[in-house]
Amino acid sequence: MISIIDDDASVRTATDNLLRSFGYGVLTFGSADEFLQSDALDQTSCVIADVNMPGTNGVELLLRLRARGNLIPFIFITAFPEAAVAAQASSAGAVCLLTKPFETDNLIQNLEQALQGRDGQGPDQ
Repeated sequence: MISIIDDDASVRTATDNLLRSFGYGVLTFGSADEFLQSDALDQTSCVIADVNMPGTNGVELLLRLRARGNLIPFIFITAFPEAAVAAQASSAGAVCLLTKPFETDNLIQNLEQALQGRDGQGPDQ
């Protein structure tokens, strides 16, 4: 399962539809806190998260999970591709940082790379 976390409903819906068209199972969340309060973490093979969200932001979410020993891969998306944000995402251990609107091929390539690092999982994971 791929968990999409973004406070923008249109981004969640578009990314959900895109990933489902490639055969991936998807869960969507409007915030990092909503994701943390769900039981989705155990089902999630990769997180695609917005960097800038109200409450817990994407990088804070990644750091919290790493502090717990969780090594789930993260792909960050942002509408504000500032160098400091990219450096923060990279140092936190993100697979990549994609700028909205992102290219489909770029997202799928990075997602496949992230999943290969988790025992070669592909669609339906």
